[in-house]
Amino acid sequence: MSTWANLGLQDSASPLMEQLIFFHDHALLILVMITVLVGYLMFMLFFNNYVNRFLLHGQLIEMIWTILPAIILLFIALPSLRLLYLLDEINEPSVTLKSIGHQWYWSYEYSDFNNIEYDSYMIPTNELSIDGFRLLDVDNRVILPMNSQIRILVTAADVIHSWTIPALGVKVDGTPGRLNQTNFFINRPGLFYGQCSEICGANHSFMPIVIESVPVNHFIKWISSNNS
Repeated sequence: MSTWANLGLQDSASPLMEQLIFFHDHALLILVMITVLVGYLMFMLFFNNYVNRFLLHGQLIEMIWTILPAIILLFIALPSLRLLYLLDEINEPSVTLKSIGHQWYWSYEYSDFNNIEYDSYMIPTNELSIDGFRLLDVDNRVILPMNSQIRILVTAADVIHSWTIPALGVKVDGTPGRLNQTNFFINRPGLFYGQCSEICGANHSFMPIVIESVPVNHFIKWISSNNS
């Protein structure tokens, strides 16, 4: 999760988020190079005393400053398209989780395991434990196995919500009457925090998401204890 003075992206917990961070750094490097070049040219214009009374056109330089930006855009567009297709790829999921957005809490269903269902509410500040995070902790976390392909189906019961976990690179809109899906792969254990990132009403900022990533054998024990 983000902490004080954390100006960069969160540490990734999935291969997709790693690729998103790589693309972010790649695009930022190109942006810095363009900014430095244009800034240098504009700065040098202040000290340019040359005058050419016979200059009517410069076809060569116009070709260069038309073709060069097109090539630079290709260096951004091709990795971006690759990443878009990677984000939509579904690879034989081991677990399917259904998330339903309400005003203002989330409901979860594990339909693969005898349809385990529960609601997840934010813990109020006056009931928070001393090691809890204000506005981020919930009473019922999402328990998911690590090193397993997870598919999530997202919808909403009332207004548009958005199920977002930055550390996993996941953001899926939940729209009433529609079912959106995506997948992710958690590659380490831990707690991963997120929030609804669609303005969904007065208490929009009070419906956080907490994923608890556990080893597969712990996940099986948790499923067994909830089915018994």
